[in-house]
Amino acid sequence: MTDGVPIIREHLIFSGTVQGVGFRWRAMRAADAAGCTGWVRNDPNGTVSMEIQGSEAQIERVIRSLDRAPYIRITDLNVRRIPVDERESDFITRGEYW
Repeated sequence: MTDGVPIIREHLIFSGTVQGVGFRWRAMRAADAAGCTGWVRNDPNGTVSMEIQGSEAQIERVIRSLDRAPYIRITDLNVRRIPVDERESDFITRGEYW
């Protein structure tokens, strides 16, 4: 919890026009601006995976930012709540497929 606001972590899988359009860079910038931690990577099947940690409002801000970004077109979003990583301190872009 930060200032009484619970911190959560979600594993997200984005489908649509999400590779080759600056998605990972935009995700990193949006997460940094929102104060979230985690990572984002391209997957071999054309989706993008992300683990993001912050308050629900912070995570929603990141998703809205990506949904409004030029060239990105999110057609499906799979969300799963996962355990918080207490050791994590920043948001990174991972190399592809790992």
